[in-house]
Amino acid sequence: MRKVVIWFRRDLRLDDNPALNLAISLQAQILPIYIHSPEEEAPWFPGGASRWWLHHSLRKLEQELSGRGLALHYFLGNARDILPSLVCSENIDAVIANRLYEPHLARRDEELFGRLSAEGVQTNLFDSSLLFRPGSILNKQGKPYRVFTPFWRSARQHLEASTPPAVPAMPTGNLQAIRQDTAGSGSLEDLGLLDNNPWHEKLHSHWEVGERAAQHKLENFLNTGIGEYKSRREFPALKGSSRLSPHLHFGEITPGQIYRSLEPLLHLRNVAERSSIECLLSELGWREFAYQVLWNYPQTSRQSMNPRFHDDFWKDDTEALHAWQHGTTGIDLVDAGMRELWETGWMHNRVRMVTASFLTKNLGLHWLHGARWFWDTLVDADLASNSLGWQWVAGCGVDAAPYYRIFNPLRQAKKFDSSGIYVDRWIAERPCSPGLVDLETSRRDALERYKHAANIRDGAPG
Repeated sequence: MRKVVIWFRRDLRLDDNPALNLAISLQAQILPIYIHSPEEEAPWFPGGASRWWLHHSLRKLEQELSGRGLALHYFLGNARDILPSLVCSENIDAVIANRLYEPHLARRDEELFGRLSAEGVQTNLFDSSLLFRPGSILNKQGKPYRVFTPFWRSARQHLEASTPPAVPAMPTGNLQAIRQDTAGSGSLEDLGLLDNNPWHEKLHSHWEVGERAAQHKLENFLNTGIGEYKSRREFPALKGSSRLSPHLHFGEITPGQIYRSLEPLLHLRNVAERSSIECLLSELGWREFAYQVLWNYPQTSRQSMNPRFHDDFWKDDTEALHAWQHGTTGIDLVDAGMRELWETGWMHNRVRMVTASFLTKNLGLHWLHGARWFWDTLVDADLASNSLGWQWVAGCGVDAAPYYRIFNPLRQAKKFDSSGIYVDRWIAERPCSPGLVDLETSRRDALERYKHAANIRDGAPG
């Protein structure tokens, strides 16, 4: 009987999983594996909050596979070394996986699968974590979109014309498994995903991890939250968002599953509800756009898209950065957001923009400082979305907010948290200490710095 490896990555689910479905359809012995390879993900290997989620998501997947007679095998090290060795030692006939779209990981996979294929091993890579493969949505000149609105207008038409097909449901009953004592494999604990300091234990009170939790959350949101999504999503004190982002990142649910759940409702709901559905779809669109940008401009995870905002543009203030990170700036809405992040591993999107604007414009600090902090503390940390979001707010990326758009935390709080419920929830001590900077003075300073940078052309005044 043939032997097949199903290599799980960020597709930690059984349903709507084309790689797993093919492995089953081959009627072979199946070896499910997960390889933790932080060196190959450098410099953006998973942060602390992401590793917490990953650990528990893998445990859930392990349990689901066990119910079908399969054991999930864990490996720690470089996939470039581990996978060929495993193929050789176990006489594997096929290796199947779902694609990763971060450029450095995609290059690794291309090289690795090319080597295996050259040695006579069947290799298959599937698209499952995006609605559109990066590079497939181009403008009329055949170039990547650099602005979201025309990108999504084009992508939405493609989506309307071709609904992503559902992958056949996984069959019930036990499957043929390769023996459980596979050489070189260890336990989930051997991966060392959880920090020794149990700071992450508090996350259990805010999240339920795994494929079943993701499906339940989507179902509950469609039944109780989608109709008012557009009107409630901007207010951080309300439960207005879907909170599906970490489930999407780890592949516990797919954007195709979400779209197939939403699309029929567009024909059944009233105008206001349809508007809410389109609003949620556009949030999926931003995720798609982020991956298109990262794919076409891979340097944007490490440096400003606009070269005018080179490293020397930003200030250096360790104390200010520490105050921002720990929610002690004295600016209520900023501090509330940063404390929500530290406590829950998540932050409301409106507050993410406010805190990012404060860091990059009022404090003048490099957006990479913020991107790295979010990367380590967000359970939904995603390289494409994180990079795009920070550069958008900082005004140095594609489709960037204009340099003169500086979120005023006081006005934002008055508009979106007028009763102070959100701030009161996360800040116990009142009144707060004096603000780290004067908002109006730091705004004027930011405008001058950005205007000066905008007038520079090749190192000389324009």
